[in-house]
Order: sequence, then structure tokens, then C-alpha cells
Amino acid sequence: MLRAFERFYEIAEKSVWETPQQIIRTYSNSDLVTCRKQKTSRIVFNIGTNKYRLIVGYYFAPKQTILYVKFVGTHKEYDKVDACKVDMFKRNRI
Repeated sequence: MLRAFERFYEIAEKSVWETPQQIIRTYSNSDLVTCRKQKTSRIVFNIGTNKYRLIVGYYFAPKQTILYVKFVGTHKEYDKVDACKVDMFKRNRI
């Protein structure tokens, strides 16, 4: 499992994207999910020959792309979440 995520990171670290479509072209087994209510989009990556899912939000800054990890889990765990709402690393504010 770890090797699959390391490979994902190696490719992302070297890439410079300006659009979500460029990310999708880099990772052919990924999907762009449009979140109408949030007026944003997320990208779902199939990692490790479809055993794991990675959901990210993104921001295109000058000369860099920032990916915000929203979910990491198995395919089975992914089936239980809403790709547009999940944010498993969000801190709860008191």
C-alpha cells in the first residue's frame, strides 16, 4: 500500500498543473467530481490498482498546484462517504 502512495507523490511532486484536466491526464485512473452545492470540484484518485481512494481539493497558485487531502481509505470505505463533503483531516473548532 505505502509504495502505491509513494509513487503517487513522486509524480505529483514533479508535476506543474494549471487545470484539473491536466491532473486527470497525468493520472488516467482518476475522476473529476463536480460539487454543485459547494461550487467547487474534487479529484478522486484510484491508488494501488483500485484498492484505495484518495480524494483531494486543489488550488492552482503561480508555478505550483496545492492538493488538499480530504480522504484516504479503502475502496469499501470510500463507498460510504460523499466525495464533495468528506474532510477527514479538518480540525474541529471549539
